[in-house]
Amino acid sequence: MSINVVSESLISTLPGSTYVDEAVFRAEQERIFEQMWFCAVRAADLDKPGAFRTVQVGRESIIITRNRKHGIRAFYNICRHRGVKLCMEDAGEAARSFQCPYHAWTYDFDGKLIAAPNLTKMPDIDRQEYGLVTIPVREYLGYVWVCLAETPPSFEEDVMGDIQERLGDTQAIEGYDIANLSLGRRITYDVKANWKLIIENFMECYHCATIHPELTEVLPEFADGLAAQYFVGHGAEFGDDVRGFTIDGSEGLDKLPGVDDDHDRRYYAITVKPTVFVNLVPDHVIIHRMFPLAPDHTVVECDWLYLPSVVDSGKDVSTSVELFHRVNQQDFDACERCQPAMNSKIYAKGGVLVPSEHHIGAFHDWITDKVGDVVGTAPPRSSGTGPQHLFPGGDHDEH
Repeated sequence: MSINVVSESLISTLPGSTYVDEAVFRAEQERIFEQMWFCAVRAADLDKPGAFRTVQVGRESIIITRNRKHGIRAFYNICRHRGVKLCMEDAGEAARSFQCPYHAWTYDFDGKLIAAPNLTKMPDIDRQEYGLVTIPVREYLGYVWVCLAETPPSFEEDVMGDIQERLGDTQAIEGYDIANLSLGRRITYDVKANWKLIIENFMECYHCATIHPELTEVLPEFADGLAAQYFVGHGAEFGDDVRGFTIDGSEGLDKLPGVDDDHDRRYYAITVKPTVFVNLVPDHVIIHRMFPLAPDHTVVECDWLYLPSVVDSGKDVSTSVELFHRVNQQDFDACERCQPAMNSKIYAKGGVLVPSEHHIGAFHDWITDKVGDVVGTAPPRSSGTGPQHLFPGGDHDEH
């Protein structure tokens, strides 16, 4: 495997204010989370018409549900009458419709206004026009993606493009058949840190030998911390004595049948901007979805996905869950340790990236392109932040 050469010089990071300033976070909400495709819910969580989940996307609360024909629909969680929030729960099941708790305006699962007090006496009200405001949706990898932009960007270029950039082509992920896997475990983490710190942590492995002893036992090359220098398509290989991607390296669960020999005994991670991590191993897939709620507060929902036969049989998945759960705890603890320093005068101009982290500079350039005018004090940056064939994601990846 060839390795790219990275400049030995240090480069500057984003300034500390980027991680704490309310104006920067508002700009990120408006220009990033509300303009890009956002991975909102797992489609299987909406198992019947009327089943719904509410999610926060940027500054907006969104309802995602199924209509009577089992199609996925998404709406702003706002009554068209006086702006009351329709659904206060994170998840639930509406029996027949969504009804506003204030004045009882009522909407069907396609968002149409179907009832309201004295509605028949108000013939000028168009029931479609005054229905819930619909949001574009796409289903991919078994998840529902929404986009709040007036003109959504290309899903193929943005979402699938990040996967292609990391793996070399989108076909490489198809063998894992993620959409047809079953949920074996879900853990939600409440992280008191800025979302960008979590992304940056996931993108490098300079820290792996320091805080991830269990992970480096399973993936020995991560102990070198040189993850940034591998070409696209490389997967970290299991150690010689490792039998599975488990907390103790013991045998894993049933291998996904579409994983070929080239991808067997390897770990791949992908960052899909802005807030998704996809982790691939031979017998399961781990999906992280981030929900940035404040400059110093991010909720991360993490799903462990297995073959349906594994979940249905009740097989014990704890040894495979425990490995990445422990990695998550170690990572989020590190991010929470970083967060207070972002407000320090010592970090006002930021820090530095060492050669094995230079690809994070590309992420910082992307952030600067989106909100640099609001940051204002961002130091001059160079787009030449490392090799041209770097991966767009992976804390525990070869980035």
